[in-house]
Parts: sequence; C-alpha cells; structure tokens
Amino acid sequence: MRTHKNVGIIGAGVAGLATAIRLANKGHKVTVFEANAYAGGKLTAFEQNGFRFDAGPSLFTLPYLVDELLNLCGKNTTDYFAYTRLPVVCRYFYEDGTTINGYANARDFALEIHQKTGVHPAKVYNHLKKSAQLYEITAKVFLENSLHKLRTYLLPHTLWAIPQLYKLNMFTSMHRANLKDFTHPKVVQLFNRFATYNGSNPYSAPATLNMIPHLEHNIGAYFPLGGMHSITQTLYRLATEEGVTFHFNTPVQEIHVQNGKAAGVVVNNSQLPFDVVVSNMDIWHTYHKLLPGLPKPMHILNRPKSSSAIIFYWGIGHAFPQLDLHNIFFVNDYQAEFDAIFNQNQLHPDPTIYLNISSKYNPDDAPAGSENWFVMVNTPPNNGQNWETLIAQTRQQVLNKLSRLLKTDIAPLIKTEAVLDPRTIESRTSSHMGALYGSNSNSIWSAFLRHPNFSSKIGNLFFCGGSVHPGGGIPLCLLSAKIVSEMVK
Repeated sequence: MRTHKNVGIIGAGVAGLATAIRLANKGHKVTVFEANAYAGGKLTAFEQNGFRFDAGPSLFTLPYLVDELLNLCGKNTTDYFAYTRLPVVCRYFYEDGTTINGYANARDFALEIHQKTGVHPAKVYNHLKKSAQLYEITAKVFLENSLHKLRTYLLPHTLWAIPQLYKLNMFTSMHRANLKDFTHPKVVQLFNRFATYNGSNPYSAPATLNMIPHLEHNIGAYFPLGGMHSITQTLYRLATEEGVTFHFNTPVQEIHVQNGKAAGVVVNNSQLPFDVVVSNMDIWHTYHKLLPGLPKPMHILNRPKSSSAIIFYWGIGHAFPQLDLHNIFFVNDYQAEFDAIFNQNQLHPDPTIYLNISSKYNPDDAPAGSENWFVMVNTPPNNGQNWETLIAQTRQQVLNKLSRLLKTDIAPLIKTEAVLDPRTIESRTSSHMGALYGSNSNSIWSAFLRHPNFSSKIGNLFFCGGSVHPGGGIPLCLLSAKIVSEMVK
C-alpha cells in the first residue's frame, strides 16, 4: 500500500512545477516555495510599452511531455494547451547574403540545402537518419532514466542499446562528425550550431549531440499558442488544480537534515517538517546555500559551466517579412567565436545572433506594423567581467550586423528596450554564474558527471531541473521531474 507523503519543493521552475504535478497526482501533499513573485523560473514573460516578450526559452520541442502531464491528470489537453507545428523551424542568414530556410520537413530541408549550397539531398537525409538513430539509442538510457541507478542498466532498452554504443561517436566531436558528412562550410556550420542548445562547444562536445537535429527535422518544432509563457501558465494551473500549495516571495533558507535524512525546510527562520524535499534550485546553490556545513560533491559542482547570454528585448516599430519566428545570423569564423566563449572567457567581436519574433505567430505580442524582438548572443558565464562595457559593445555590434544583413538601420526603429545578462540571469533564477544549462557537455563523460536526481548521502532528498540529470532545456527539465516522481515512493 502506497504511503502518501508530505513533500516540500524548492523552486517553481518548469521542473519544480512538473514534479509537483506528478507527485500530487500520486496522492502526496505537495507544497512549493518560490523566491520570486511568479512561477516558471527562466520560462516567464513581461510586457513593456505595448510589447509582450517571452523572457526565457524560446524553442519548443517534444510537446508530448506537456500533454503527458495533462493526460496524467485526466484533462482534455486542448482545453488547457494548444500549439502549432512550425513549417520553417529556423531561417539562417550568412554574411554573403545566402539565406537557408530550415524547413521542418526533411525532404524540403534537404532540397533547400541542395539549392543554396549544392550539397546533395541524400547527404542531408543520411545525416538526419543518423540523428534519429542516435536519439533512439540514447533517449531512454541517457534522458528518460537515472544514469545513477543500477536498474537503468538492466532495462530491456539499455541491454538493446549497449551493443550499439559504438554508433554514438562519443570520441569524435560534433564538428568532426559534421565535417565528415558535409564538406560545405555553411552546412557544417548550420549543424554545428545545435551544440548551443545545451550551451556547449561543437568543436569539443561529442558527436552524440548530433541527435538534437532529430528533434526539429524529424519530430518537429512547435509554437505554443499564446507564446512560450503559456507553458508555465498551463503547468501552474494544472498544479493548483491538483491541490499543490504555492508560497511565492518565499525563499527557502536551509534544508533541514536530521539523522542523515531531509526532514524539512527552513523558511522565514521557521522550520517546516516534510517527509521528502525536492530542490529545483541550481545544484551549486542548493549545496552552498541550503546545505551549509555538509560535504559537497565539488568534482560535480565545479564542472565547467555552459554558456550564458546577453539578451536584448527590443520593441521594433517596423515589420520585416524576410524574418521568421526563429532566425540565426551567423558569424563567418564560427570556431573563433566558440574559442572566445569557452577558452578565452570573452565575447567574440562579431557574434552570431539569434533573433526570435513571437509576434510572427502571435500578432497581439506587438502593436500593428511592429515586432517584438528577442535578440540573443552567446556569452561566457559570469566570471566578474565588466558587463556594462560588454553590453554596450555587444549592442552596437548586434545593431551593426543586423542593419548590414537586413539592409535597414535598426537603431532608430527601437521603441522600447530591456536587457538580460549573466548577472541578472543568476540573480533572478539562481543559475550559478548565469549559466543557462548548468554544466556544459564538452566532455564525453558529461552525461555521467551531472548530479543525480537524488542524494546518495542524504535520504529523502531529490533534485530536478536543468543543472542536474538529464540536463537543461524545457524537455529535459520535464524529464527530470518524471525521473524524480518515480523515485519518490
């Protein structure tokens, strides 16, 4: 007979919300403590002078993971959450004027690449086929189960996957694998950029990460109607309907440990008892702020961090029909940019730019004839750089590049502006050093060196979110919640 437990969750990020939903659905009594005044962590939104901006993650893949939560709770998914599949996942702009449409349909994508670069469509098909194979081998082992439990290695899928591990290209970098499949530099660069999805360096990260294109061009990318923030709104609504109690503006001061087990949390200098504690807080801050005086797994906590970002939120008083929902403006020397970020702890003077415009699909996000621009460049995590100077320099570099490639002076079109940088990412979301994805995946052992979803030293203490297994990004955060919910008996 299952024993219903009193569960305290620290943090109302995506993983915290999903964990709360799953545990409440099992019959546990769940209370969530959130330091901010809102749910969602990085996945939030704001309005400014008539423009609405999704503040954090902007790409939506594997929507079934949200639908799964709604189905689990017996909800009609369309009553809560709706999304549309993107015909063009991303539009790529190169310095010489070449534009490649990243069609979601693999056939259209292959023909587009052939038309723009001369690369034979079969090469693209084969690359995407290998991407699908990588995902099929790794997903259930590396993403959907704990790598730190013996039972994972005894599962039928794991036993099936083990003889095929040689196909993962773990000892080859993404770049080398892409260079082997394609000789055209534009196509290599396009597929290299998928390393940024978990804040890594394609010139160092293992080629196993070439599974990522499968998510977009075989499964598909989507736009949630109402914007990315609707994911947070849906999860929060579902959690409250499942009986989860939320306390906002309520930072947890400490995890109370008694007799080697998590016994509660300290809030407002008061100790609150819980049978189980789940931390959705960044794992570095969980140990350093919430578990004072206890041994810390520094070999994990000190792993090299993922990239961070400077993001400009610009309300643009003009419409650009040549732009899509997702747009990439590449730098010529991609390797030099990653070398600057990961090896020199600097920003490249001519950065690659990611530009997201949700008003392309949600017109209410901007006034008529205008667009809401989410403009992001990858940066190192915060190591004490002079961010005020770097922000000013980057702003001008971005304006120069976009004005040049779009053949329009962008600066006069900016009607409103907000800025996010590694310092504010850390202060608002407790992401150590402002790293967007916790540690990077630049090592073949990265998956095994992420912190497990449970404590091996402290009983009844669990961890979810982007800084622990299986990693950062919305889908992996949702999977971490599923892993934790299955561990809490």
